[in-house]
Amino acid sequence: MPESPLAPVSLSGRRAVVTGSTSGIGLGIARALAAAGADVMLNGFGDKAAIETTRAGLAADYGVQALYSDADMRDGDAIKAMISQAESAFGGVDILVNNAGIQHVSAIEAFPVDKWDAIIAINLSSSFHAIRAALPGMKARGWGRIVNIASAHGLAASPFKSAYVAAKHGVVGLTKSVALEVAELDITCNALCPGYVRTPLVEGQIEDQAKAHGLPRDEVIRNVILAAQPNKRFIEVDEVAAMTLFLCSAMGRSITGAALSIDGGWVAR
Repeated sequence: MPESPLAPVSLSGRRAVVTGSTSGIGLGIARALAAAGADVMLNGFGDKAAIETTRAGLAADYGVQALYSDADMRDGDAIKAMISQAESAFGGVDILVNNAGIQHVSAIEAFPVDKWDAIIAINLSSSFHAIRAALPGMKARGWGRIVNIASAHGLAASPFKSAYVAAKHGVVGLTKSVALEVAELDITCNALCPGYVRTPLVEGQIEDQAKAHGLPRDEVIRNVILAAQPNKRFIEVDEVAAMTLFLCSAMGRSITGAALSIDGGWVAR
């Protein structure tokens, strides 16, 4: 029976790959997809035992297949192999969430070349490699959902983040191009553009900034971390996960080529 547009999202029978999903936004998205019934492949770095606990927990909690790949997002061949592994294990990849990313802050004249190369590779080129590998299967099956996690920095710039801003603008452009190529198929490609999301990485930045500036935690959050975010509130991981789930549902089938802001008003300025 076709899914009712107003029914709770069910992704039973769907198969998903989420890059950069051993913690933070990626893990939240993987958990939401698994909770909706999708088989999920995790990807990322971290403590092997902790990753295995997470993987096993997803499988046990939601009754889905959960796999893990340690594919390096700087390596196009490794990304291709990861998609192939998921297709072999699951029988296909229906949902691809490109979330992997890193950051480095520096004036451009002092920006380390190796950091530039790594940020472009992980934050932008990895999405190209993953889409290139997964799209033929989506076309063959006549259904697919691609969600690229961009950033408010995919729509607006900040100083000292040249590589990150360039990569995230590139993700938005890639999203639009792919969406147009598959517009007549039941395949969508969208970019989510979050502002500052409450993740373990950001929590660490708060503590570092508080020490560096000699400021109370609340003041660092409001006037340093969230200076550009008008609602002065962190985006929660579950909000990004919920939007991803919506895009994969029947209600999201006509949304494609969009760069959707989840940023507390950041780019409305």
